[in-house]
Amino acid sequence: MKIGVLGLQGAVDEHIKQINTLGLEGITVKQPEQLQEIDGLILPGGESTTISKLINHYGFADPIKEFAKSKKPIFGTCAGMVLLAKELSASEESHLGLMDICVKRNAFGRQRDSFEAKLDVKGIADPFTAVFIRAPYVENAEAHVEVLATYNEHIVAARQEHLLVSSFHPELTGDTRFLELFVQMVTENQVKELIIS
Repeated sequence: MKIGVLGLQGAVDEHIKQINTLGLEGITVKQPEQLQEIDGLILPGGESTTISKLINHYGFADPIKEFAKSKKPIFGTCAGMVLLAKELSASEESHLGLMDICVKRNAFGRQRDSFEAKLDVKGIADPFTAVFIRAPYVENAEAHVEVLATYNEHIVAARQEHLLVSSFHPELTGDTRFLELFVQMVTENQVKELIIS
């Protein structure tokens, strides 16, 4: 199994390291053609406006949308959540617009307001320590979006079919359980593809 991390800006190395910890192959994706080599894609945290500009500059927008259309799993962390959202709070523009959620950027404050919290996450047995840095949250989600975790009554992790998002940074902890949720989605998709073929 090969999992790619969009390598344009942000916490790329941390994701690659965590993927490798699970014994899987992590690939830094710097060219759109590399999307054809991977089974799942992570959009890392960073600065969403900058990553969005780089996505457009390097011609990633349509290939990522095609990747999503083929039902291959995508996991957006922090800025990645902002990139996947169909709507952004207080903005008429969105970026990739793939997931039926409305996201509020920097919803928990600026860098100095960063914090850790123990969360109950659907699919993970014991509380997960989540690291929030200039974190967004999901303000609204369509009914078919599954809420996986909340913090102070705000949605901070969710899934819609093959799309997964978190407000926090699972790659900044030694705990691989949230990444394992994504790996499970990739495995399920591989099984479906085998059955179809």
